[in-house]
Amino acid sequence: MTTSANLEARATHVAVTNDRLIVALTDGREISVPLTWFPRLLNATPQQRAKWRLIGQGEGIHWEDLDEDVSVPRLLGLPCD
Repeated sequence: MTTSANLEARATHVAVTNDRLIVALTDGREISVPLTWFPRLLNATPQQRAKWRLIGQGEGIHWEDLDEDVSVPRLLGLPCD
């Protein structure tokens, strides 16, 4: 079921550990997913992983050096436009 909270949730902060991508959302939730879902991040250096920026007012996360984009709706299991 898609709710308006899911549609409006946006990233506010990102952390990448050796095995997890952790995304804090505007609604207070925190998503943690395995880094194996994102091979470019998995194989990146800690310095490369730390160099991210929010795109689309928090709808996504971009790593310029890795040419990697992650969609917040997709992390939430929502269809992406």
